[in-house]
Amino acid sequence: MLRKICNFLTTILILVLLVLAIVLIVPRLMGYQSLAVLSGSMEPEISVGSIVFIKETEPADLEVGDVITYRLSGNTLVTHRIVEKDEVVEQFITQGDANDVADSSPVAYQNVVGKVTMHLPFLGYLSIYIKTPLGIAVICGFLVVLILLVFLPEVFSSDENDGKQKNKK
Repeated sequence: MLRKICNFLTTILILVLLVLAIVLIVPRLMGYQSLAVLSGSMEPEISVGSIVFIKETEPADLEVGDVITYRLSGNTLVTHRIVEKDEVVEQFITQGDANDVADSSPVAYQNVVGKVTMHLPFLGYLSIYIKTPLGIAVICGFLVVLILLVFLPEVFSSDENDGKQKNKK
């Protein structure tokens, strides 16, 4: 009975890990960049804690209404919707869906990281959390539990066999 319970729990944990790996790693292998959303400027379309998947796109191919991620300054990235496109000056005017006015600074074509093609709610929290010391400790604990679930039935079955052999003598 213990073996069945441990096998069931092991299967569930492996499936959870597999699904997370598919969602977080496969898009990168397909050329997408994933980022966690930290502010509510794109709500309700894209909520805080979502993860957005960005595909590198030529700025000339982007249109008004597309959601893009662009480099604001240094390492700061912003995800907003294009509300105006100026092909002559090669820049976009963007605005967060939750904002009443357009962003004050236009976005030059060369600052565009790519177009947001998909987003998944809540997974951004997970991707941020697993990079913290506590998150790493939780993942290590998760792996220890997984290993214990694999070997625990063996330990108890050998103890039971030892006890049965002693009773026969």
